[in-house]
Amino acid sequence: MRSPRRAGPQRGRSGVGAPVNASACHGFRSRFGDDADFAAGESVELWRREAQQLRRAMESRPTIDMARGILMTACSCSPDDAREILVAVSQNSNTKLREVAEAVVATTTRQEPLPRQFQEHLVTALAAGRRK
Repeated sequence: MRSPRRAGPQRGRSGVGAPVNASACHGFRSRFGDDADFAAGESVELWRREAQQLRRAMESRPTIDMARGILMTACSCSPDDAREILVAVSQNSNTKLREVAEAVVATTTRQEPLPRQFQEHLVTALAAGRRK
């Protein structure tokens, strides 16, 4: 006849039999509350958004680099200065860097004039760069 099973931690085949410390889990629960699943889902969404932003950045990088090259040639400036000019135009016109770069590239590939709002900010950025 078998002896009755003891209450308490049981050892499985893996040999792991340490009792679960409920107080250790309490710290996790109190930190994340009952919304631990929500926090995990929110974290996944943040990663998804970041991956999407990185994809967009990789897609727009060649255009930004072409715009830098155009500015380097037209304004006789360094690569870093060309990037600073693009960033300044982007910030001052409240336009995404990618859109400014696309407009600069369009001036050479499609012979389109630079939009007026960018022209004004470009002149200002160039003047500020020359004063350095």
